Amino acid sequence: MIPFMPHTSTNYIILQSQTIYMKFFIDTANLAQIQEANDLGILDGVTTNPSLMAKEGIRGTEAINNHYKTICEMVDGPVSAEVLSTTFDEIIAEGQKLAQIHENIVVKVPMIKDGIKAIKWFTDNGISTNCTLVFSAGQAILAAKAGATFVSPFIGRIDDSSWDGVQLIEQITNIYNAQGYMTEVLAASIRNPLHIVRCAEAGADVCTCPLNSILGLLKHPLTDIGLAQFLNDAKSMQ
Repeated sequence: MIPFMPHTSTNYIILQSQTIYMKFFIDTANLAQIQEANDLGILDGVTTNPSLMAKEGIRGTEAINNHYKTICEMVDGPVSAEVLSTTFDEIIAEGQKLAQIHENIVVKVPMIKDGIKAIKWFTDNGISTNCTLVFSAGQAILAAKAGATFVSPFIGRIDDSSWDGVQLIEQITNIYNAQGYMTEVLAASIRNPLHIVRCAEAGADVCTCPLNSILGLLKHPLTDIGLAQFLNDAKSMQ
């Protein structure tokens, strides 16, 4: 695993030049699931949001911050922590507090006008960001121009609206490559293992997904049939 080097633009450029594979993040706040994904040896980071925190019964600023710290200590990679604010000054204040929790924290900022302004401020002040709730290439361009570390197109929600979310991943990737943007394309709102495979084909830098989607990549009926045959043959030889 390439170690996550947070915050500074110089380190970020070095990280980008070394990255030659699609990274796997797990989208959860469940510590057991994070540990299971980490034990597989393929985990590169974690993304969370207020809904995932609430699902685990984590409420209150102190409890949430402690939970983020625990996650950061479990995983050697970026951990996205989402702000709840929607105005520039409040996003900055909240994001600074989140960034102080651990060096691996990436401040997750919504794709809104004040969010873009805040991303630019965080970039200028050495704080890594993840621009979330992205649904168009235009939004992705603004996030990259502001210096976002990651941009998160929500492909599952796009699919729900009868469009192809993976096509957006491919479009953004092509634009970033053409323009030389350093922002990483983080495919979010993954619904199934096929989403992961298609995002890899489309050139996504990162795929963040639930544990069951990651584990789904392990499964194939011919693998099960072949393993059963091997075990039967081995038993007959004894």
